[in-house]
Amino acid sequence: MSTAAPPADWRRLDPRTVLVTALVVAGVVAGAAIPVTLGLTRWFGLPAAVLQVLAGAVLVIGAAAGADRVRWHRTRYRVGEERVELHTGLLLVKRRSLARTRIRTVDLTANLMLRLLGLVTVRIGTGEQGHDSTLELDPVTRTEGERLRRLLLEHTAPPGIHREGELAVLDPRWIRYAPVSFVAPMLGGAAVGAVLQVSDWVGAQGEVIEWVGDRFRETPLLWVVIALVLAALVAGVVGALGLWIEMWWNYRLEREPGGTLRVRRGLFTSRSISVEEARLRGVDLVEPLGVRLVGAARLDAITTGLAKDHEAKNADHNTLLPAAPRTRADAVAADVLRETATPTGAALTPHPRAARGRRVRWSLAAVLGPVLVLTVLGALLTPVLLWIALGCTVVLVPVAVALALDAYRGLGHALSGRYLVTRSGTVRRSTAALERAGVIGWTVRQSVFQRRAGLLSITATTAAGGGAYTAYDTDASEGLTFAAEAVPGLLEPFLERVEHTGP
Repeated sequence: MSTAAPPADWRRLDPRTVLVTALVVAGVVAGAAIPVTLGLTRWFGLPAAVLQVLAGAVLVIGAAAGADRVRWHRTRYRVGEERVELHTGLLLVKRRSLARTRIRTVDLTANLMLRLLGLVTVRIGTGEQGHDSTLELDPVTRTEGERLRRLLLEHTAPPGIHREGELAVLDPRWIRYAPVSFVAPMLGGAAVGAVLQVSDWVGAQGEVIEWVGDRFRETPLLWVVIALVLAALVAGVVGALGLWIEMWWNYRLEREPGGTLRVRRGLFTSRSISVEEARLRGVDLVEPLGVRLVGAARLDAITTGLAKDHEAKNADHNTLLPAAPRTRADAVAADVLRETATPTGAALTPHPRAARGRRVRWSLAAVLGPVLVLTVLGALLTPVLLWIALGCTVVLVPVAVALALDAYRGLGHALSGRYLVTRSGTVRRSTAALERAGVIGWTVRQSVFQRRAGLLSITATTAAGGGAYTAYDTDASEGLTFAAEAVPGLLEPFLERVEHTGP
């Protein structure tokens, strides 16, 4: 196979990609080797099974390395004055290019193996939806990745009050917010499921269940359930702490010359995410319930394209600051937006009391609906279901009412300088500060019940972030006035002014 270099203006990926592929496949093969060997031992005996597994491992690793060698040989890229081009493929040759004027993201990612070799994966994107909006160079040297990032994100910094350089850096004390996130119970449940699944694979699930039963043979059922739940939560907390350290260690938020925000983070897998300020339309202060109870919040960017990009859906690409004290999050929001005072801290207009009643009714309906079903089934089938229904009522009704009242207290909207601000939610409270110039339309919704209560929900539509930011259950007059003042001229053609005349 020829290894002739590409033309002078074209570049190749780093040839060590073949080594990386071989090592990765070897790790996967090693993980599968033990159960496969045990399975083959039943028919061929241990020595023969080991030889067959080794031969298969060598074949698989060699095939993977060979295929990646062909990919490396057939892949080249170049950065021209107007376009970035990538050519790859053997039987099906792909020639793709992106206009440099449309490039919005150049992200660098490196897992532990790539970091040890001084390599990174570079993703160049336009911020649009679809596979064709992103070029991936996997891998290149870190020096080359940094060169591409600087070259493709050269822009003029927007005017405004701001400071360059470091805007935020990791405070190790923030790790205390990891256990109170919703990740902890999810990881605890996943740990229990993993134990049962793995024990089932090796044919020992019955023994595991029996062992747990022996430990609690003389313990009442209620305490058994409590102990198992606590054990799962402990596992979840440990997992949440580990996940937080992996994701956010070495975190740093910087503003670079030229108007680019850069987030760097990661312990084993390093990540470098760049956000052009030219496409920043605001920020979203997110307060999940557990995090909010301890006075913390995280900060997300509202940008055009980023939230819709394929990769951005999987890696917290829009998070500028992890869960941190609320005052710190507000200060970082002000720095990011180049404002002296953060819009996320503006005084909000409260919503009418009728909005509180709607939330209480929704919450009670969500709880009492299943309770009613259990009651009917209990009357028809077994009294056990009646006791379950009673327990659910006693426990869940107060919780539902408390969450409904908290959701009402969180409602609000305001105009703060260049931004409109909306806040809503209780399990996940969101305070979004959206640049008024980024609003491209309004959607006004008013159900029959809202009309009777004098309420409406008004949504600002935008090409950035989630695409829609809503002020729920506002007073009808206040909501329309809010929209009209936020973006003058956009809603006026649809408003009917009522003129008051004297007696």
